[in-house]
Amino acid sequence: MRTPILSGLRIVELSAYVAAPFAGAVLAGLGAEVIRIEQVGGGIDARRWPLHNGQSLYRAGLDLGKRSVAIDLKSRRGMELAAAIITADGPDAGIFVTNVSHEQDLSYDSLRKRRSDLIMIELSGTPEGDVAVDYTVAASLGFPLVTGPVGHEGPVNSVLPAFDLVAGLHIALAVLVAERSRSRHGFGSFVQLALSDVGIKVAEHLGFLEEARLVEAPRARYGNAVYGTYGRDFETQDGRRLMVCALTERQWTSLVKVTGIEPEIASLSDRAGIDFADEGERFRHRSEIDDLLATWIGQRSLVEVADLFNQARLPWSPYRTFKEAFAKDSRVANPPMSALSFPDDAREQSLEAPNLGCSTGAVLEQILGLDRDEIRSLVEQRVIALGQHGDRASSEPP
Repeated sequence: MRTPILSGLRIVELSAYVAAPFAGAVLAGLGAEVIRIEQVGGGIDARRWPLHNGQSLYRAGLDLGKRSVAIDLKSRRGMELAAAIITADGPDAGIFVTNVSHEQDLSYDSLRKRRSDLIMIELSGTPEGDVAVDYTVAASLGFPLVTGPVGHEGPVNSVLPAFDLVAGLHIALAVLVAERSRSRHGFGSFVQLALSDVGIKVAEHLGFLEEARLVEAPRARYGNAVYGTYGRDFETQDGRRLMVCALTERQWTSLVKVTGIEPEIASLSDRAGIDFADEGERFRHRSEIDDLLATWIGQRSLVEVADLFNQARLPWSPYRTFKEAFAKDSRVANPPMSALSFPDDAREQSLEAPNLGCSTGAVLEQILGLDRDEIRSLVEQRVIALGQHGDRASSEPP
């Protein structure tokens, strides 16, 4: 069995909320050593919901596989320790990821004086440095006004922070690109990106911006229908709801055949003079197709529909709560270490979230070379902390 693909790569993260912590979690899942520096007592997102027994499940999910170092970043000595960890020696170290404002001590110019080949990835809200979060970026671009039921008035926000997640993947990509450049040419990089720019690029890649420029009528709301192709939700005889899609010609042909609506679709095609192989035509005539499928699905149980749809290899799924997904899907209950799979990387252990400060002593000892008396002195001065608020004792020394 080979070592994890990013084994040996060390990234130091000073972050909050979603984008940068998600990037760190992605890299940790691939075997990188990710050290998250956190404020003693917890950062601004340390108690964010959902909570369980007073602990943030949100934080835990974004910190899987990382090491946690608790430092008083409001103190001069604490900032010095953070800077030293970020710029510590090592050919695969000296990589810093952040999306929070911090003192000048942790700026790129300051850190680069300590390590000339430093790689720093910095995410801001806007290129001008203004504050922006996923919800405000989505609102500024128009997404909440095309989300929601047909005829609904007012915006509908998504519960999925899509732009944060895309920004996190950009950060992870930037780390690997900058590290490759450094390994080839020997110099570091200062990579800056803004959440608002990530949102704009997503809207551009998906055609929303060109549509706004070229099409006079604004995009409407279409509820659970998939825009420009065929897909929507239906209710089964036993009261369950499911989502089914027919994005390709093969999927459309299979859906029509398995549901037995071929004569009706052929008749509709002849009357209207249309070819349903064109997914745009399927979207334009979705209400007639909906009526046919609603009748067919409404006469069958979810089990019956599932068996037939699976045989036809259709993209479909029942709607589930998170609890139902956890109970019914073994991969949801036992997630893989990474969504990416590499040959021979057959690690079986699961990633765990660190307790706040559980790696503080070990990191200061192993990376900065502090002895245990120095570490105890820093604890007594409240510059650092070794485990916080009922966290389990660290398995790492001291």
